[in-house]
Amino acid sequence: MKKSNKVTIVPLALLAYLGVIAYMGREHFLNGDYLFYFGVIGVSLCIILLVYVILRKRDKVRREHDQQLSRTYSDKYRKHDVEELSEPKTEEEKKRS
Repeated sequence: MKKSNKVTIVPLALLAYLGVIAYMGREHFLNGDYLFYFGVIGVSLCIILLVYVILRKRDKVRREHDQQLSRTYSDKYRKHDVEELSEPKTEEEKKRS
């Protein structure tokens, strides 16, 4: 099954945004504010990684839930279909049911 695009597109967009912000903030780097510059980039990367992990987990849970629903649905109707395809019940079998 194909992986959801949202899981990869959102973190990639955030990384691109971080690249632009890092370029715009290069003034802080050139002025010697190394801790501030790299601190902001480091925290942003941690948040992007956290978003990626959460989206992957959410997608995995959603796929498992969809599979469970499809199995439940097919099992429910498969039993019904098998009964219809089997030979007709006799009067005694109908009374027992």
